[in-house]
Formats: sequence, C-alpha cells, structure tokens
Amino acid sequence: MALRGVWLVRPEPGTALCGSVRFSRRYPTVEKRAKIFNGVSYVPVPEDGPFLKALLFELRLLDDDKDFVKRCDSCSRINKTSVYALAIGGEELWPVVAFLKNGMIYASVPLVEQTLSPRPPLVSLSGISQGLQLLFGIQDFLSLGQKSDSELNTKLSQLPDLLLQACPFGTLLDANLQNFLDNINVASVTQPQKLPAWKAGTYKGKPQVSISITEKVKSMQYDKQDVADTWQVVGAVTCKCDLEGIMPNVTISLSLPTNGSPLQDILVHPCVTSLDSAILTSNSIDVMDDSAFSGPYKFPFSPPLESFNLCYYTSQVPVPPILGFYQIKEEDIQLKIAVNLKLHESVKNNFEFCEAHIPFYNRGPITHLEYKVSFGQLEIFREKGLLIWIIGQKFPKSMEINLSGTVTFGAKGHDKQPFDQICIGGTAYVKLHFRILDYTLTGCYADQHSVQVFASGKPKISTHRKLISSDYYIWNSKAPAPITYGSLLL
Repeated sequence: MALRGVWLVRPEPGTALCGSVRFSRRYPTVEKRAKIFNGVSYVPVPEDGPFLKALLFELRLLDDDKDFVKRCDSCSRINKTSVYALAIGGEELWPVVAFLKNGMIYASVPLVEQTLSPRPPLVSLSGISQGLQLLFGIQDFLSLGQKSDSELNTKLSQLPDLLLQACPFGTLLDANLQNFLDNINVASVTQPQKLPAWKAGTYKGKPQVSISITEKVKSMQYDKQDVADTWQVVGAVTCKCDLEGIMPNVTISLSLPTNGSPLQDILVHPCVTSLDSAILTSNSIDVMDDSAFSGPYKFPFSPPLESFNLCYYTSQVPVPPILGFYQIKEEDIQLKIAVNLKLHESVKNNFEFCEAHIPFYNRGPITHLEYKVSFGQLEIFREKGLLIWIIGQKFPKSMEINLSGTVTFGAKGHDKQPFDQICIGGTAYVKLHFRILDYTLTGCYADQHSVQVFASGKPKISTHRKLISSDYYIWNSKAPAPITYGSLLL
C-alpha cells in the first residue's frame, strides 16, 4: 500500500484562513495509480489551499463554524476512527486520515486499490494503518526535544529529506524518522552485503534486546446519571535490539493474564513480517464479546538499528483505575469544593507519583483557603489560581481519600490570571497525574523466556512496563461539562 499525500496543518484561530499548511508532500506516481484503481469514483487531491479549508471545516475549526451542519454535527455521524471525507468542489475526498495533537493537525490520504463506490470497510484497507503509522512517526519526531518554534522549523525543514528515506514514492518503509536522522552518515558503501532500505548500518557489540510496554489511560468522569463516564487505554511497545548481522530475526509475544483486557486497533511497525489475522481484525468499533482474541500476540520481525515502536494498541478495560467526583458550590467570591478519589482494588497501589491538579480559571488570585484533607498534602499557587493535591506513592488501606475546603478569590487581573474558554462559571475539573512502574492496566506483559532471537550470540533480554495517566479529567458534577463519545484514542 502507499500514500497519495501527507500534510501538517497548524490551526490559527482569528486569522484569515484560520490555519496554515506547515508541510505537505504529494506522490504523483501514487496519484496516477489512484486514478486507475478508483475509476469513476476517483477524486483528485487538491492544492494546499482548498485542502486546508476543507480539512478545517470537517474538523469544525473555522471561525465561522457556529451554525449546525448536518453532515458534520449530526449525532448519526460521530467519528470514531479519525478517518474523514473532505468536501472538495462538490465531491468527497475519502479516506483522509487526520488527528489533532499538540496544536498540529497531522493528515494523510492513503491509496485505495479499488473503486470507492460503495466505500469498502476500513478494516480491509491496510493503507489506513500505514497512514496512521507514518503520522505517529512524524509526531514523535517533531515532539522529541522540541522547546521552541525555531526548533520546530528546523525539524520541518528536515522532513523532505527524511521522507525520501522513510517513505520513498509514497511507500512506508520505517516510521521512526529519528533512525534516519541519527544514522544519515553511518551507511557505508563497503558493506559486503546489501542492507535493506530502512536499515542504515549494522551493530557490533554485546547482543541485547530491551522491550518496554507503556500504557496511557485516558478518562472523562462526570458523576452524572444522564452522562456516561468514558475511559480507554492506549498502549505502545518500544523495542531496542542490539544484534549483530544484517538481517537478524526476533519474535516477541505479548501475553495477558486470565482476566486481562484484549488488545484492539493494533498498528504494527513495517518491519513486522507476518501477523495472525485475529490480531488485525480486533478493533474497538465492534461490540466486545467473549470470542474476542486475547492472545498471545506474536510479532516476528527483523529490527531496525535504533529504538522503534513495535506496535500500538488500544483496550477497553472494565473500570478506570481511579474513580472520583468533584463538586463546586459558588457563593459570591468564594467556592466550596469537595473532591473524592477512590483507587480500584485491582490496581497496583504503588505509584512513582500521584497528584491531583485543581485549577480555577477566569478568576482572580487565591487570597484565602480553608481546607481539610484526609490524606496527602496540598500545595497552593495563589497567583496561578491552582491547588495541587500531592497524594504520594500509596493510597491508604481504605483506598479512598477526600479533600474539602473553601477558596476565596481576589479581584480579577488583566493578563496574569489563567484563562480558559471552556471553564466558565461552574464548569471546572480535577486533572490526575500519576505513574505506576512494573504494571499495565490491561495486564499485558512480554515474557522474557518467550522472546525468540535468531542471531549470533545469546542476547541479554530485559522487559519493562509502566502505566501513565493522560488527559485524566474529573469534571464538576454540578455544572455542564464537555462530553466525549466513543473512542478517546486521538
């Protein structure tokens, strides 16, 4: 499979176009193939200007997107897949893979090697996975060590050369762009054997294999009868294989305990040579049943030289790790707050850190605070309008903790006080930040003894696991709050 084009778009509310195209790359040879495969259903990829406008409209990021638009806003059209159809000149460009992350929209148009009328099911289109894989790779490359706009501009200027190696002629070879940046001068013309296009050199030294499983749990909790709480786990398996030889082969098996939650929406690195069909067809769109594939998940591959993401996955665990509620009652310039947090009994009660951040937006500085906390310590940042509840490394034996108090605010300043367009009036949240080492919420693990390595020497094999909170919000149950539906993946 191949890609017809890749775009990086920065939303810029308040400007004439409401955004700008920071990077784009088209593949004319793939576009010719699309015209042949799609036949009468073919829709050409437009220039950057029309593409930008159509993408921002579809994502509802234009300044004039205030009126209800049935094709975008209808409840029957809740997008769960990050795959969109863009209205271009009376036609629809589909499929367009796009997601917004850290103020940047990452988008690609994969090649579909058949007619688009009727539209084929997404699970049958491998180009969707490759498009997402490349976009994730670009996102990781841009976010690594980025601290300023100048650094971002430098990395954007490197993308054309990197994509020539990572995705030549629109065909993805390796989504880890850092590999090519770090080893651009490592390849040697004196190699006795020809290296694969995605591998820039060979390793010499002590053999070792490192496997790290990182799960991020997202949650939106409301404590309301008419609004359902949502949560989801997103996992990534990162590997570093220091093995001698041009094409060493490795097989890693991911396993789940008896009560583990099945892995879904699995995206694999292009170096994976084969997969069980049950792994490819397990997705979060279908209703989960007892027949869902629960492993072991085997990944045979020939590893790149540097660290890479072997696979990504999602999972719907039965309960969130920490369940809570947050209530605010406003009285003149005072707020009465109450927070309750409860750690689920199945979760490992051993944190590297655990904190609850309680911000107060669109108000003056905190001038007075009276509070009672059942566990942990409370830090006050008066000018920032922020309370940080430091819970520590363990919950008490009861697994439940409480915080209550009264917050008094001074006069609102002009520029210094924190502002938020959503958190107005009683709309407010508590955001949890925590990390648990040697633990995953799904129970997913890589057994050292099940790792198979076909290379010279006996490698040292190490495995690591960790669970990290990501966008973990508990909203004030006494006021309106943003509602999420379906997948929280992107």
